[in-house]
Amino acid sequence: MSHEVVEKNIGLMVVLILLVVSIGGLVEIVPLFALTETTEPAPGVVKYTPLRLEGRDIYVREGCYNCHSQMVRPFRAETERYGHYSVAGESVYDHPFQWGSKRTGPDLARVGGRYSDDWHYAHLNNPRDVVPESNMPSYSWLAKNELDGADTAAKMAALNVVVGATCPKCELYSDDEMANAAAEVKGKTEADAVVAYLQGLGLASKSW
Repeated sequence: MSHEVVEKNIGLMVVLILLVVSIGGLVEIVPLFALTETTEPAPGVVKYTPLRLEGRDIYVREGCYNCHSQMVRPFRAETERYGHYSVAGESVYDHPFQWGSKRTGPDLARVGGRYSDDWHYAHLNNPRDVVPESNMPSYSWLAKNELDGADTAAKMAALNVVVGATCPKCELYSDDEMANAAAEVKGKTEADAVVAYLQGLGLASKSW
């Protein structure tokens, strides 16, 4: 088939473009489902507690991912600053995942345990109290907003569906865990939840 025939028939060109893109996409994507490092949790990675799950949703809600990535790339400059490079198995419980390379603030993939809880509370309340040059906005209202846990069990059930379909060896939430979820987070503030979420990021990588 000559190029002239294709170029003069827009319908045929569209069909051929879609065919090529589809084949290319399948060749790139399908093999990933057979790789255990993309479908199994990395060593030490565990599912979120109800409080950390709420904290992660608040993190997403407030747009923290717009300035903070959670992907340490395999470059010396990054691993020396942040620690072990990120692997797919760390994000099996993340839907959506927080990878990316856009950074206004530092990457948070390995922030767990790097600072105290008090540091994080102060940083959320007024970042310049602990980092004078910071241009991060204040999130002081997080300490005033309390969680009621009304939707926590539903979020856990939704994750069970998604994680169960993409990660056969991942641990799912039990009925008892979902039944007790509201009581676990009730009375906690949104700041408590975000700090709990941040303090768990990257802890598993310390043993690799």
